[in-house]
Amino acid sequence: MDLLVNETFYSIQGESSRAGFPSIFIRLCGCNLNCIYCDTEYAKAEGYTKSVEKIIEEMASHKSINHITITGGEPLLQINSIFLMERLIDIGYSVQLETNGSLSVKNVPAGVRKILDVKTPSSGEVTSFMFDNLNYLSKKDEIKFVIADIDDYNFAKDFLKKYLRKKKIIINFSPVLNSMSISELAELILIDRLQVRLNIQLHKIIWPIAEPKHC
Repeated sequence: MDLLVNETFYSIQGESSRAGFPSIFIRLCGCNLNCIYCDTEYAKAEGYTKSVEKIIEEMASHKSINHITITGGEPLLQINSIFLMERLIDIGYSVQLETNGSLSVKNVPAGVRKILDVKTPSSGEVTSFMFDNLNYLSKKDEIKFVIADIDDYNFAKDFLKKYLRKKKIIINFSPVLNSMSISELAELILIDRLQVRLNIQLHKIIWPIAEPKHC
């Protein structure tokens, strides 16, 4: 079974509640959305074919790292990404999936931690979220809103109130670099007393020019 891979590398996890911990990243190629603020445009088309078993071999070369992040692009566009996740979980890896929320997560293995985006108005893809995905979230999963302005913030706040109040999961509010300041978003969260996590892209703070991607 093959996958179209954009890149694999070893770095510090920059987002989600695992931010700050090392992880091996498998970035798969292709995406079905065109978000205005996308920072991985190169992953839409640039890629090479690699078998799932070759990817497994490559992961094994990182002797001391047990955490793997599967990201994109949009990983769920490739059906064999499910098989990759199953294999990694069976071997004993801790696996995290980053997905844009527009495709079903129903078949994602139970052991995988899912990070789902809900696209805000500024993304240009506000209608893309698959609401059925809310039925497949467990306590270990997370939802992320990328917020560029006050309209995005109000959208996320309303979504939280309507659909996520009873979900015992971490909700991440992430400011768009150079659009909404970290302090502004923090103040809004505090003023409205929202029980959400301020999700800063830690890797862009550590490496503001270019993140080194260790092999």
